[in-house]
Amino acid sequence: MTDNLKELAARLAAFGSPRVALVGDFMLDRYVYGDVERISPEAPVPVLRVNSREVRAGGAGSVAAALQALGARTLCLGATGQDADGKELRELLAATGADVSGLVPCPDRCTTVKTRLVGLAQQKSPHQMLRVDDEPPPAADRDWPDALRAAWRKALRAADIVAVQDHNKGLVTDRTCRALLSDARAARVRAIVDPARVSDYGRYRGAAALLPNRWETALASGMTLSDEASLRRAATRLMEAAEAEAVLVKLDRDGMYLLERGSPGRAIGTRPRAVYDSTGAGDATLAMFVTAMAGGCSFREAAVLANVAGGLEVEQFGVVPIPRAQAVAEVERMAGLRGSKVLDRQTLRAEIERRRRAGQTVVFTNGCFDLLHTGHLMHLRQAAELGSCLVVALNSDESVRRLKGPPRPLIAQNERAEILAALECVDYVTVFDEDTPVALLETLRPDVLVKGGETENIVGAEVVTAYGGKVQRLRRLDAVSTGDIIDRIAGQA
Repeated sequence: MTDNLKELAARLAAFGSPRVALVGDFMLDRYVYGDVERISPEAPVPVLRVNSREVRAGGAGSVAAALQALGARTLCLGATGQDADGKELRELLAATGADVSGLVPCPDRCTTVKTRLVGLAQQKSPHQMLRVDDEPPPAADRDWPDALRAAWRKALRAADIVAVQDHNKGLVTDRTCRALLSDARAARVRAIVDPARVSDYGRYRGAAALLPNRWETALASGMTLSDEASLRRAATRLMEAAEAEAVLVKLDRDGMYLLERGSPGRAIGTRPRAVYDSTGAGDATLAMFVTAMAGGCSFREAAVLANVAGGLEVEQFGVVPIPRAQAVAEVERMAGLRGSKVLDRQTLRAEIERRRRAGQTVVFTNGCFDLLHTGHLMHLRQAAELGSCLVVALNSDESVRRLKGPPRPLIAQNERAEILAALECVDYVTVFDEDTPVALLETLRPDVLVKGGETENIVGAEVVTAYGGKVQRLRRLDAVSTGDIIDRIAGQA
C-alpha cells in the first residue's frame, strides 16, 4: 500500500489542468464572527459581539473554488438571482479563476444566501451558533433557461469531465438532470454526481459515479446501514437505480465505502483527525474525486485521494479550498515520505498560516524536554487547553549543551522530537539551534506564548505582545525536574 501511495502522490503532483463542467446550485456563504462573553438579559441566549465578517462562494461555488485550488479549469453552470448577491457571487468565483459565463442571472429567483453566526469563547475554536437561509421557494420541474442550455452545450464540447452537485434547490430536477446526463453520456464525457437528499436516484440515470453520504444512502436505498454487508446492498440498489459504474458512500469518521460494478466493495479507512467543522468536506471530496478521475485515476485511486481531501477539509473552519500541494504533502505523509508532526520552521510557518486562516488559535511553548516527565506533561496539557493548535519548539543538542552544560542532553534531539510528537496534545514540533526562541517567534507569530517556571522575564514576550499576541505563564508542578531525576538516578548507581 505504501508504494501505491508514493506513486499516487507523484501522479497527483503531476496532474495537469483538467477542464471541468460544474453544474449545480451556486450559493453565497456569509460569516459573521464575534466573541461570546455573556448571556442576553432579554432572553436566555448568548450575545455575539461582532468583530469581523466574511463572504465566500457556497454550494456548488465552494466546489468550484476547491477545483480551482486543485489546478482544474472550471466552467460554472447554474442560475443566480438578478440581484446584488448574485453579482457578488459571480465576482467571488471569477476571482478564483473559474469561468462564470455559464452562471446565468434569472429575474424570477433570488440568489441563495446562507448566513452563519460564529462565536468564539476563551480563545478556543470558533463554533457556529446559528444559520440563517435566504433561498428561492421550491420550483416546478421545468426546463432550463435558453441561455443556460446554450452554455451547457458549449461546455460539454470542451469538458474532460462533468461534475454535478445537487442541493435540490430547483435547478437540478428530475427532468433537467436526466437530460444533461444523457447529453454527457452521448458525448462520452463521464459525469460524477454528488446527489441531493432525495429518495429516487432515477434522476441520476447516466452518471458514471455517485457520491452520496451516509444519510443520503440510507434514505435513497430505504435501508439501515449497520455493517459492510448492508453498505454493499444499499450501494448496489443506488447503482442499479442510476445505472452507474460506481458508488462511493461518504461515512465521515469511518472513511468511505466504494462499490464498483462487477467488483466486490471495499472500505477506505481514514486516520483520526481534529474535526473543527465538517462544512465543506463533501465539496472537497467531490472536487478531488472529479480531478483525479479527469487525471486518469481509477475509481479506487480517486476515492483514496477524495478521502484525503475530505479529511484535510474538516481540520479547517468553514469552507477552505485545499491546494493540490497540501493534498500531495498529506499523501506523502501517509506513505512515510514526510514526518507528520516534526517540521522545519518554514514548513511549520505555512501550516500555522493555514491553521490561522481556519480560525484556530496557535499556542507556542519551548524548552529542552530532556527526560520527559510528569511536569512536562502537565505543562503541555495546560498549554494545549489555551488554544486549538500547540507548537512545541525544541532546543537542539548544541543549544542544550550551551544552556545546561555537559552531559546534557541525555536524549538526542531527533529522539526528543519524536517523543513529543507522539503526544496527542502536541500538534507540531520544530527544533531550533539558537539560544532563545526569539527568531522563531518572529517567523511563526503564534497567538499565545506559554512558559512555565518561576523566571520573572519570559524570553520572547516583547515580540509576541508587539504584534498583539498574548503571553501566559503556567503554574509549575512542584518538586519535578529533569535535574532531580538525574540526581536520583545517580544516587542509585
